[in-house]
Amino acid sequence: MARIPKLKTPFTTNQLYRLKKVVDAIKDLVQDCNFDCNDSGIALQAMDNSHVALVSMMLKSESFSPFRCDRNIALGINLTSLMKVLRAAQNNDILTLKAEDAPDVVNLVFESANSDRISEYDIKLMDIDQEHLGIPETEYAATISMPSTEFQRICRDLMAISESGLQTRNQ
Repeated sequence: MARIPKLKTPFTTNQLYRLKKVVDAIKDLVQDCNFDCNDSGIALQAMDNSHVALVSMMLKSESFSPFRCDRNIALGINLTSLMKVLRAAQNNDILTLKAEDAPDVVNLVFESANSDRISEYDIKLMDIDQEHLGIPETEYAATISMPSTEFQRICRDLMAISESGLQTRNQ
């Protein structure tokens, strides 16, 4: 009996570039995480090891063409391994992400824009026990926009600071 793909999602050229930058930035804070896939998109929520920083990301299904996710599924992935595979892609490649019905691997296929080169990789999935945290709707006093490279540098700087080096002041 043939297995029906649970998740099949192509990332276009611009989306692949952005995905590479985002994963590269957060891999220094979070090593292993679940990519929660459902019909509305792909979500990631994880805390760093010291439970100081929360990473929350949502890639909405409307951003993909086509997007197919037959059932809710959590893909437990080591972000360092994912980044190693993503680095194999050229910035103008199209990435198709696939997972079968009861996945033990996630399949990444990179196809060049003119379809003359196809590369395929499998990443072994992990069973990661993570609880989903409810993030209340909040109105923020400021919104910051910055290049992903700057965010990546900030994340690396934060990793260098140990908990014992942090000081808080209440006034």
